[in-house]
Amino acid sequence: MTIHTPLKKIKLLNPEQPNKSTGILNGQSSGLLNWNDIAYPQMYDMYQTLLSNFWKAQEINMQDDIKQWDLLSVTEQDVFLRINTQLASLDSLQTPTMSQVMDYVTDSSFKAIFAVISQQEAVHNESYSYILSSLVPISEQNARFDQAKSDPIVRKRNELILDAYEAFREDPTPQNLFRLSVNSINLEGIYFYAGFAFFYHLARQQKMLKTSTMISYIQRDEMQHAYFIAQFIRILLTENPELNSDDNIAYVYEAVGAAVELEKEWARYILADIQGLDLIEFEGYVEYLANKRLRQLGLDNLYAERDNPMPWIQVFGDGMMNDTKSDFFEQKSRTYSKVSQSNGFDEL
Repeated sequence: MTIHTPLKKIKLLNPEQPNKSTGILNGQSSGLLNWNDIAYPQMYDMYQTLLSNFWKAQEINMQDDIKQWDLLSVTEQDVFLRINTQLASLDSLQTPTMSQVMDYVTDSSFKAIFAVISQQEAVHNESYSYILSSLVPISEQNARFDQAKSDPIVRKRNELILDAYEAFREDPTPQNLFRLSVNSINLEGIYFYAGFAFFYHLARQQKMLKTSTMISYIQRDEMQHAYFIAQFIRILLTENPELNSDDNIAYVYEAVGAAVELEKEWARYILADIQGLDLIEFEGYVEYLANKRLRQLGLDNLYAERDNPMPWIQVFGDGMMNDTKSDFFEQKSRTYSKVSQSNGFDEL
């Protein structure tokens, strides 16, 4: 496979080809999906894990948060609305991007998983809108979305992701798909965490608990998406060794490092006036997350090995997300899928 040769959209049905795909890109596949006969059986576990996470925003009653909204400080309200719409703007990119990738992936089991991820990103986007509609009028919502579009810091951090996504839209080559995938991990595995930390910080003060419940569901989905994309990249490089080059590995470190610095810059910008959130600890936390994402790719750490420097966030974070638990602030039990060696969540 030539890494710069444009990929062709996969025909819906190729009856003369085998049902079990011979490769995730430029392979042979009939287009029919028999989950009992797929090239990578672990993808069925991944698919089932994603399906077991199904939820809807309307399942969470926002009445308690509505009552608490006016008790937040003006600064807390402002940061709440800015983070909400900024997260929504990022998730808006994922649904069409994951759908587009499906057009070029040969393996039908991977297509199915990309379809689920695309749908879940649409749910996330709706969830941010649901939170907003519970708290502020439509005029304020629209103003905040416009603010997210025009904010120079937001635009700067979004460029890293958008450049890679647009490059694939304009020129769908294997190389550009590789870069898109790396930046999808940046988006889902690094970029959201300053926003999540803010909502969890409110929750540990017994504020806006229903919002934090919804955020924890979103975080669970996002880290599983990041895990799947990491596996997709590893298989892509294994099947196509010409992509497994020193330059591409260097690109991973460069892109992840850039995402970390942009997330730190965003945190210093958006969380500077939030009492009780230690930004130095948060910067260490982002580096800690970046190391985990790199290990999922089978790569070495970029930053010094460390324990989680924000241990209080573990109630909500990666280490706790796959257990059945009732969080200290929540009345409703959160049930998460158990994981096993086969689906590989040991590195989350």
